[in-house]
Amino acid sequence: MFKKILSKLEAIIAIAQSLLSPKQFIFMSAVLVGISAAFAVIVLKTFAHGVFSFATYVSGILKLGFLNSILPIIGILLTVLVVKKVLGGSIQKGTSQILYAVAKKASIIPKKQMYAQIVTSSLTVGLGGSAGLESPIVITGAAFGSNYAQKYKLSYKDRTLLIGCGVAAGIAAAFNAPIAGVLFAIEVLLVDVSIAAFTPIMIAAATGALVSVIALNEEILLSFKRQEDFDYHNIIYYVLLGMFTGFVSVYYSRNFQRVEHFFSRLKLTPYKKALFGASILAILIFIFPTLFGEGYESIKTLSESDPGKLLENTLFEGFRDNNWVLLLFVGATMMIKVFASGITLGSGGNGGNFAPSLFLGSYVGFFFSKLINLIGLTKLPVSNFTLVGMAGILSGLFHAPLTAIFLIAEITGGYNLMIPLMIVASISFAISKRFEKHSMDVKNLVKKGHAFTSNKDTNVLSTLETSAIIQTDFLTVTANENLERLVDLISHSNQVIFAVVDAEQNLLGIVHFNDIREIIFNNYRVKYTLVNEVMTAPTAVISPEDSMGVVMNKFESANKAFLPVLKNDKYYGFISKSVALEAYRSKLKSMTIE
Repeated sequence: MFKKILSKLEAIIAIAQSLLSPKQFIFMSAVLVGISAAFAVIVLKTFAHGVFSFATYVSGILKLGFLNSILPIIGILLTVLVVKKVLGGSIQKGTSQILYAVAKKASIIPKKQMYAQIVTSSLTVGLGGSAGLESPIVITGAAFGSNYAQKYKLSYKDRTLLIGCGVAAGIAAAFNAPIAGVLFAIEVLLVDVSIAAFTPIMIAAATGALVSVIALNEEILLSFKRQEDFDYHNIIYYVLLGMFTGFVSVYYSRNFQRVEHFFSRLKLTPYKKALFGASILAILIFIFPTLFGEGYESIKTLSESDPGKLLENTLFEGFRDNNWVLLLFVGATMMIKVFASGITLGSGGNGGNFAPSLFLGSYVGFFFSKLINLIGLTKLPVSNFTLVGMAGILSGLFHAPLTAIFLIAEITGGYNLMIPLMIVASISFAISKRFEKHSMDVKNLVKKGHAFTSNKDTNVLSTLETSAIIQTDFLTVTANENLERLVDLISHSNQVIFAVVDAEQNLLGIVHFNDIREIIFNNYRVKYTLVNEVMTAPTAVISPEDSMGVVMNKFESANKAFLPVLKNDKYYGFISKSVALEAYRSKLKSMTIE
């Protein structure tokens, strides 16, 4: 039944493609991708919220404090089971895979990502894993866009554009924040787009947000009603909060990487690793129950008039009305969150760091403002600082200040906090950027030379393969022969540079036509001059494994038109700077999204 409906829908879309202009078809496609991404959000958010409500209800009635600790163990073990038995033993995590697909895979994302992220993240996060659903949502939306484009044989540019549409729609639907969705797609993922490309991305974001608002209960979405007016007298404290969130972002980013690295080195079977990590997570959640799941409910609690409710159904329930105990609880949770999230994902669970960044930001904002109030320095609006802190951490971790500013502005229902949001997000971003050159999601890609960054040249170069522009058909000469053969080769070919090699293809030097220009017209010197007398040592050599960024840097420092290539320490060929630049120009033209 479902297949028949899907086949009819595909036929209708194919007919529409034949009747509409390419631009009109892209606009229609943006709507369809937006709807698909929104339904992914509805499934994930509804399941996660339902499990959280059930666990809270049962714990409240039966006083089973350990229930919230058991569920994450079950969730992570089930996730590992699904990955091994259904998904072929592996699953890619984090939005960095979208960057890699755009950079290296011609914007082609595997079909299984249309359902793999939904299934695994719903088990992990829905059953209490301390991570977020937004990264899986974004990947799912991108997969919808990519596979839709492949289905209807759209170009690389249009595939990339529809990936952006899926990403924007996912964020927009998850938070009812269409502007933030558009900015996230462009600021984090598609950094090289023209103004014209905004239109389909905006259409997709608006569609996703609309479907989400219609279908999802308002309680499931992260939204806030309570906030106080902005008081310019508190600007200095917002500046300090920006600095604080910047350093906390660096702390989170580095420790998250350490935790993931620790689990990657564990020589355990996937199930044993999952059980080991999930057991540690269970202990953390037993002591700090707010680490359960996405944690959005506790964020709402902190921003309301009675944050003491956070201590209910915890080991510290007896101190519910003690502000100092509440402050210590929030501070401890704030510092432990990174380990809870790292353990969740490192041990085999699936999720992302978007929700943890909002969770951490709200706790940082609350801790900072509450501490100032308790020691009597001044009276700060705690709810405002709780909200603004989220923008600080989001900006610092993802290096996306505009997304952070407008996301918080949209989920708070107004722009009263725009000035403090701009202050905190920009300062946090500047500090984080100072200590961490790349956002945490792209660090691993950068190490491999695969990442898209805000530098357009780097983006384009990262898509080029060095091996594709190596010329291996260059003629070579030996060191102990005279110049007669070399002159003959020059006269019968277009080659101007020659590698000097021995019998085992070791590179001894190079000879350029310009170096022997004065000699070749003197027959005596040609006959009695040996190649090793005119050859020069190469100023730089290239390896086929070098990234194109490294290659262009070597050309820049060597100031040469040709550089030799060594493969396994043997002469392999040459790369021409003009050929490299032509490849760059061609790729730049093909990648510009209009």
